[in-house]
Amino acid sequence: MLLLAVDTATPAVTVALHDGEAVLAESNQIDARRHGELLLPSVDKVLAEAGLKLDAVTGIVVGVGPGPYTGLRVGLVTASTFASVLGVPVYGLCTLDGLAYAAGTAGIEGPFTVATDARRKEVYWARYEDPRTRVGEPAVDRPADIAEQVAGLPAVGQGALLYPEVFPDARGPEHQSAAALVSLAAERLAAGAAFENADGVPPAPLYLRRPDAQVPKNYKVVTPK
Repeated sequence: MLLLAVDTATPAVTVALHDGEAVLAESNQIDARRHGELLLPSVDKVLAEAGLKLDAVTGIVVGVGPGPYTGLRVGLVTASTFASVLGVPVYGLCTLDGLAYAAGTAGIEGPFTVATDARRKEVYWARYEDPRTRVGEPAVDRPADIAEQVAGLPAVGQGALLYPEVFPDARGPEHQSAAALVSLAAERLAAGAAFENADGVPPAPLYLRRPDAQVPKNYKVVTPK
């Protein structure tokens, strides 16, 4: 088994390789505006560090969000393209699940909350019973609107760190890690667990809201004379 994981659902452009036993190499860069520019060089860097070629990969793991439209689709399209070219399966995992798994390796057992920055003064968030068990579906809300639901719980992720009045016990990790995401995927594969997408079907993105870009409503139609 050789899994290549990518995630661009957050400001982190993160890539990792996992051989079914351990992470072989990883790359993490924080730049919310350069997902498309940084992702492929990061893949090349990770493969080179591991001394492997892309055609050795037997599966692709991708974070499906929730995340902003533009950044998230970079990782999803790249993952689906690699999977199609290589003829290997692609496994979609919730990005928040990766952060939760990383929280477990940092010593947080649960219950706790994961929150990432959704911009517009909102967070993408979910509650977890433990680092491998999410409670319910991810959501996007203003922090003040979920204060009662997350009260008294530790919280991880950039979204939690941005709003200490709602998440007073905010901790690291701050950013997503493909190493954590692919480690979780390897565990699930070994256990025969289900993923966000059915086998052979490209994973669907968790946008949770409409994209910022919209078609103008009152644009002028220009016709040839």
